[in-house]
Amino acid sequence: MQETDDVERMWQLTAEHSPVGMTLVSPEGLLLTANRALCTMLRCEEADLRGTDYSLLTHPQDRERHTALFDETIAGGRENYRLTKRCVRLDGSTLWGDLSAATMRTGTGEVRFVIGQLLDVTEQRRHEELLADALDVITRQRRMSQAILDTVDVGLLLIDREGRYEDYNRRHADFLDLAFPDGHRGWSGQPGEVYAADGVSLVGAEQMPETRAARGEEFDDYRLWIGADPSHRRALSISARSVRDDQGAFAGAAMAYSDITDLMRAISTRDAFLASVSHELRTPLASVIGYLELLVDHGGLDAGALQQVAVVRRNATRLRHLVSDLLDSAQHRGGPIVLNRERVDLSEVVGEAVEAALPTARAAGLGLESAIMDAVVAEVDAGRVRQVVDNLLSNSVKYTDPGGQVTLTLTVMDQEAVVSVRDTGIGMSAADLDRLFTTFFRSERARDRHAPGVGLGLGICEAIVVGHGGRIEVASVVDGGTTFTVRLPLGERA
Repeated sequence: MQETDDVERMWQLTAEHSPVGMTLVSPEGLLLTANRALCTMLRCEEADLRGTDYSLLTHPQDRERHTALFDETIAGGRENYRLTKRCVRLDGSTLWGDLSAATMRTGTGEVRFVIGQLLDVTEQRRHEELLADALDVITRQRRMSQAILDTVDVGLLLIDREGRYEDYNRRHADFLDLAFPDGHRGWSGQPGEVYAADGVSLVGAEQMPETRAARGEEFDDYRLWIGADPSHRRALSISARSVRDDQGAFAGAAMAYSDITDLMRAISTRDAFLASVSHELRTPLASVIGYLELLVDHGGLDAGALQQVAVVRRNATRLRHLVSDLLDSAQHRGGPIVLNRERVDLSEVVGEAVEAALPTARAAGLGLESAIMDAVVAEVDAGRVRQVVDNLLSNSVKYTDPGGQVTLTLTVMDQEAVVSVRDTGIGMSAADLDRLFTTFFRSERARDRHAPGVGLGLGICEAIVVGHGGRIEVASVVDGGTTFTVRLPLGERA
């Protein structure tokens, strides 16, 4: 008997000091005892709970479920149960509790008590609700963002570091359907109906914009055609920017696809028109210049007439250069400029360009100096290289005030022929430099000087240099002069 009393006393002490709320409930559902933790949870004294129907401590919305479990347990259908429910304190406030209940039976199997243990999970539940609310907000924001992205008339694509497609908007889905009629498998480099800017050459896997972006390349205005049927295909201008993780490592790329079909077709129409008109003008211009030369050589004209013929001849020659520039411009936009390479001495080509520019420089009151390395042999199109040097010298003379200086050098560095044309002219702003090689672009300062030209020469120069595998660089300061540097590969690099 003493041992039994000790066990019961130990049980009472355990229940009294447990941080878990504990109670004994009669088979009729009345609370018989309540420990200190349960009283604290329900903000009452034990005397307030004794004889209280357990169901009255359960929130009305959870009462039916709890009552069903309790009744099933009393009836012998189960030995225990567990549920998370809302409990109603005596002051009317609510807490969330995790309830575990088990039966204690007599020797004959009748239920003596139901032992209830209640753990306060109000704070945990509050965090779960906050998390659920946050996830709901994120979901709604994502849906809203997706809805906004789907209304944008630009294809948007996000790829991971492996080139796999992570997400894209509806507009890009339309482009995928056109470029990959057999379906797209969601990774970069997949072959499809994707053509280069010429509209003829199929783009290989390594030159696909997504493959380039997955390699970490960033670019703007990468132009392609998509679609097999020329009457329904679309032209795209593509840009890519790398995405970095928190440590700065490459994590993928974000890409934008703009439909520029109307622009490309307008450019094609314009170039065809310019090429046609320029071609038709060449023959009569050649005839006019030829007859003007015959007039000069005839010798029967007085000084006044010769002067007038010289003016006509000068303007006709200028018009012939403009027509040639128009043809060249149309050609290099339609594809690479055709080059007739031969083994030549660049020293002679550059030297002849300097000699041709000397009279114009002197007439403009400028000094023209050159430092040309001997025997710089290269496989190039001599006529085209001469065209580049002539254009650069002409620009330097045109945009340098009287008393200024133009200097040309030809050297060899790192297996490259380097032609530099430096002047002390009006210079250009950083904004002008960004657009310098754009077709028909002329800086505001050039327009203010009323200098002749339509903004074709430098774009043609760039196309010629790039066609040789080289590059053209420019550095300029407003009122501080400009330096153009042309680098042409030599030997095996060519």
